[in-house]
Amino acid sequence: MTDPTQRFSSRVTNYVKYRPSYPAAIIDLLTAECGLTPNSIVADVGSGTGLLAELFLKAGNRVLGVEPNREMREAGEQLLRGYERFVSIDATAETTMLPDHSVDFIMAGQAFHWFDRERVSVEFARILQSPGWVVLIWNERRVDSTPFLRAYEQLLRTYSPDYAQVDHRLIDQDVIRATFPTVSFKLQSFDNQQHFDFEGVQGRLMSSSYAPEADQPNHAPLMAELADIFQWYQTNGEIVFEYDTRVNYGRL
Repeated sequence: MTDPTQRFSSRVTNYVKYRPSYPAAIIDLLTAECGLTPNSIVADVGSGTGLLAELFLKAGNRVLGVEPNREMREAGEQLLRGYERFVSIDATAETTMLPDHSVDFIMAGQAFHWFDRERVSVEFARILQSPGWVVLIWNERRVDSTPFLRAYEQLLRTYSPDYAQVDHRLIDQDVIRATFPTVSFKLQSFDNQQHFDFEGVQGRLMSSSYAPEADQPNHAPLMAELADIFQWYQTNGEIVFEYDTRVNYGRL
C-alpha cells in the first residue's frame, strides 16, 4: 500500500486495544525543558486513536488532533469524547488546515516516519508560534533485550516483506536534523512496558501496518511461529514487551 494514511484502516481495533500508551513523565520533561503549561496549545499531528492526545488533555491542554485516516480519527474521537478541549481535524501532516502561528507545541507520536519531511518542515514552521516546539515521540520496541524480543524481531523480518522499509528506526537523529536544520534537538528516553497473554501478543502484532493480514500468504505461518515462540518464552502465560519511549524535542 503506497498511501501511508490508509495503512491502518483495517487495524484500528487492535491498535486501540494493544498499542502502548505514553509515560506521564513526558509532561514533566516538557514542563521543565520547554515551558509547557496547561495554557499551551498543542497540535497532535497524526493523532491516530488519541493515545498521545489524551496525555496532554489530562494535563489541561487544548489539543488539536490532526488525522487523515477516517477509521483512526473516529476511534480517537470516541476515546476522547469526554474532553472538551479536544478538537478533531480531518487533515494531513503536510496540510494541517490550522491557522498561521496558532499553536505552541507540535507533537507527533509514532507518526513522523510516515510524513513527507520536506513538506512538513514548511507546514510546521507555518503553524507554530515563533518560537515554538516540535516534539517527535516514538515507543521504540526493544529488539534484543530478551530472548522473546529477539525471536519476535526475527519473526517480523522473516514474514513481513516491507517491515525493513517502514521501520520507524530509520528516522535517526541525522534525519531529524536534516528535516529541521535550524533546530537543535534534544533526546530523552523513558522505560515503558506492556504485559500480554497470547491474545494480546497476537493483537499487538496485528496492530502493525506491516503484519500480513489473514488473506495474505505469510499470515498463517507467521501466526503459527508466533504461537511457538510465545510458548517457548512465556512465564506464567505472559510475555513482556519492553520499549524505550524516545522524545526528541527542539525549538523551531
